[in-house]
Amino acid sequence: MKILVFIAGMPGAGKSIVSEEAKKMGFRVYNMGDIVREEVLKRGLEPTLENFMRIAEELRVRYGMNAIAKLLSQKIKSESLATTPTFCSNVVFIDGVRSLEEIETLKKELNAEVLIIAIHASPRTRYERLLKRGRPGDPKDWDEFKDRDFRELRWGLGNVIALADIMIVNEGTLDEFISSVKRILEEVRNRWCI
Repeated sequence: MKILVFIAGMPGAGKSIVSEEAKKMGFRVYNMGDIVREEVLKRGLEPTLENFMRIAEELRVRYGMNAIAKLLSQKIKSESLATTPTFCSNVVFIDGVRSLEEIETLKKELNAEVLIIAIHASPRTRYERLLKRGRPGDPKDWDEFKDRDFRELRWGLGNVIALADIMIVNEGTLDEFISSVKRILEEVRNRWCI
């Protein structure tokens, strides 16, 4: 049985840390934002927040709210066929899911069961993290930050977080958060890895 573990959270909540820890444990991890980043680069656009959000919105308007999930499912299928099964190849982590439609699409396309892990942190905490991180596409000021949050909520991210199977609050130290994440990843490994 294939298990899709979705990592959901508002920007700056700590999703990428969960992904990094999952990779360290040997899990396959895909990032939905990478699909948008690849599309931005393919079009020769600058990797700015405005371009990422515009292309993500355009894909959803043109091909449906599950457009990015459809593209990701194709990528996962093609890579699964091309690779030799490895440790726990029946469990796949997907970072950055934004809607229930995306989850349903990937669940159906990959014939899998679903576990949703939501990461929560306050807006002020997330804003400060994003300013420090400074990744291309991160907001430069509070107004950009709020606009991005509202757009992600319009896509349905709040519904995904509300229906999560597991919620991790990330307001403490990095070490505390990583410790919580490792406990959950070990539970996933113990429960589902064949």
